[in-house]
Amino acid sequence: MTVQAPRGQEKKDNGGRVGKFTMAQDDSLIHERLKAPRAAAIAGMIFSLLLIASQLLVWISIPANRAQAELDVMTHGKEIPLALNLLPFAGIAFLWFIAVVRNRLGVLEDRFFATVFLGSGLLYIALIFTSAVLAGGLIRILQGVPEILLPAGSYALGRAQVYQAMNVYGTKMASVFVFSTSTILLRTRIVPRWMAFLGYASGALLLVTVGVVLWAALIFPLWVFLISTAMLLESLSGVSRVPQGPR
Repeated sequence: MTVQAPRGQEKKDNGGRVGKFTMAQDDSLIHERLKAPRAAAIAGMIFSLLLIASQLLVWISIPANRAQAELDVMTHGKEIPLALNLLPFAGIAFLWFIAVVRNRLGVLEDRFFATVFLGSGLLYIALIFTSAVLAGGLIRILQGVPEILLPAGSYALGRAQVYQAMNVYGTKMASVFVFSTSTILLRTRIVPRWMAFLGYASGALLLVTVGVVLWAALIFPLWVFLISTAMLLESLSGVSRVPQGPR
């Protein structure tokens, strides 16, 4: 014989279950909302530190004066390969940074700016890897059989190609990435507004100083580090900025 519960009690039980489910779902959403900025922040900071370390090693090992460039490369047989080996890990961290930022935006992601954001980021990674491949092959041949490169001027040509790929085209793609990211940050307000305006200024500096000021290449990783630090501090504080729809 089956005993049915009173209708009022059944409704009460169902309401309690729905309430518990809603609270658990809200807790899960809050946890995911706090976890995404933390992952993006860590990835962005790793990218910034690795890229800055790689660029500093290259600049110290190969001065801007090209008079003794070949001898400088030969005498820095450990620093330059280390700098080139850091670039793939920097690219992977940057790719992870892009993915987590897109996940952070969620349904509020604007298709136009998201396309520019993703495209410029992927092109920047491709140019980093291309310059690293060219530089790695050039240095390997130079350290093994330098007589093949030096008389024909192949070393000078290879170095110019690496410079153009990394410091000209790569920097331009970085500036486009900064502009698009700053626009997304300004529209969704997941970071303070002043960081978005600082991004516009950083992107403009990258465009103006590209190919002119060598140290200007550090603007991009420093800007990513700043944004990542802000996201990490927000995540550690336990208060997450809710992304808001574009105005």
